[in-house]
Amino acid sequence: MKKAEDNRREFIRNTMSTAAGLLMMSAIPGEAISAPVVSETAKLDEEIIEPGRIKFAVIGMNHSHIYGQVEAVIRGGGQLVAYYAKEADLTAAFGKKYPDAKLVATEKAILEDKSIQLVLSSAIPDERAPIGIRVMQHGKDFMADKPGITSLEQLAQVRKVQKETGRIYSIMFSERLENRATVKAGELVKAGAIGKVIQTIGLGPHRMSANSRPEWFFDAKRYGGVICDIASHQFDQFLFFTGSNKAEVVASQVGNVSHPQYPKFEDFGDCMIRGNGGTGYIRVDWFTPDGLKSWGDGRLTILGTEGFIELRKNVDIAGRDGGNHLFLVTQKETKYIDCSNEPLPYGKQLVDDVINRTETAMSQEHCFLATELSLKAQKQAQIVKLTV
Repeated sequence: MKKAEDNRREFIRNTMSTAAGLLMMSAIPGEAISAPVVSETAKLDEEIIEPGRIKFAVIGMNHSHIYGQVEAVIRGGGQLVAYYAKEADLTAAFGKKYPDAKLVATEKAILEDKSIQLVLSSAIPDERAPIGIRVMQHGKDFMADKPGITSLEQLAQVRKVQKETGRIYSIMFSERLENRATVKAGELVKAGAIGKVIQTIGLGPHRMSANSRPEWFFDAKRYGGVICDIASHQFDQFLFFTGSNKAEVVASQVGNVSHPQYPKFEDFGDCMIRGNGGTGYIRVDWFTPDGLKSWGDGRLTILGTEGFIELRKNVDIAGRDGGNHLFLVTQKETKYIDCSNEPLPYGKQLVDDVINRTETAMSQEHCFLATELSLKAQKQAQIVKLTV
């Protein structure tokens, strides 16, 4: 998350005469190429919310995504009051960032504090669901980093406890909820800008940076596998943009095609999915080269009956600086929208849900279905073996 935010500094607004624009225009019929291209910037209209609407805490911070999770809830009016992790180096860094919050000695201190309403976690992935279950059993809501659940067995347990307790089990799919271009795309699709959505194509490449990774990063049993881990984002976006509430995995495959020194690791995965609202294709990998200015050239293409939207979330490799790029092509025009100032509503919506017992940030069934699809795709994936 931090690296992605570092790439969102100051955005140069060009016209479609840039190389990126020419590449895109080459796929458009000839009569449309001569039409003028509209360029605009989505305006920032983010409500400033005073802290103290709810009190929240952190249990487990093994991934730096926890900082993005915390910031989202703070933007929504949450007050961070306590945190706990087993690793002293992690809590030391976290404490410097949030000096007003209290480091507690045990997880129990947070679970038994009746003033705390919401708990966040980016613990090692296979530990997140057990933490979330304990949190819900203590009458609190829970927000996990993705993947929030790493096995179908865990999912069954989480579903059972969530139903029994009525608490919120939210997973921060940050590539939609905390990406400004994706938020804007959701507004456009809802407004009917491209007609009925037919298909999504989600690409989630990542930079490996092996020397900076902990041991658990290389063990698929700990992080759930490449589809469970990274592609959970793309399953969330597929369901959201197609409006599907039922879906199946058509085919999936995973492999460790280039890192034999890490035999329990998966560096590539892709899958096809079909829902009652549309179809989808997903590809994820750990092959972002060091020469790219971002951790990954994350892209999403949303095909509709009356046009399409392409998102270049983190970097536009042939044109504009920064991230949050949105290209909209309709029957009338081709438009570029710089979404770097688009508001991020998830944090406020989740705080509202904690207070009002609603589902405005994400329905519980959507959260579980996106997770179920990624887990099934991971479990049934064929193994890719490449030979030179």
